Amino acid sequence: MANIEKLAEELVGMTVLEVNELSNLLKEKYGIEPAAAAVAVAAPTTEAAPAEAAKSEYDVILKEAGTQKVAVIKAVKDITNLGLGEAKALVDGAPKIILEKAKTEEAEEAKKKLEEAGATVELA
Repeated sequence: MANIEKLAEELVGMTVLEVNELSNLLKEKYGIEPAAAAVAVAAPTTEAAPAEAAKSEYDVILKEAGTQKVAVIKAVKDITNLGLGEAKALVDGAPKIILEKAKTEEAEEAKKKLEEAGATVELA
C-alpha cells in the first residue's frame, strides 16, 4: 500500500509542467482522463535566493488576458501543452502562474507569445 501522506506531499509540490506530464502519463498508459480541476499550481517556496546570485529561473505570471482572450488561451495551451479546457481555466483565473521556474530564455519566449496574443505578463 502506498504511503498516502507522502504521495499527497509530492503532488502538492509539483510544478505545472510536472502536473501536465503526470496527466499525459495517466491518459496514455492507464486511460485515465484527469479533471481540469486537478491541475494545481504549487505555491512559490519561501526560501530566499542569495542577493548576489543572478536569477536564471523565472515564473511566468499571466496578470490579465486582455481583449483577445481566445488568442491568449491558445498561447497558454501551446506554452504549457495543457488541454484547451485546462488552458482556459488558467486564463479565466488570472492572475496565475503559467510557467514555474522556467529558464530565462523559455520565460522570455513565453512572455513574448502571451504579449503578442494581447495578455499582460510578468516575470518574477
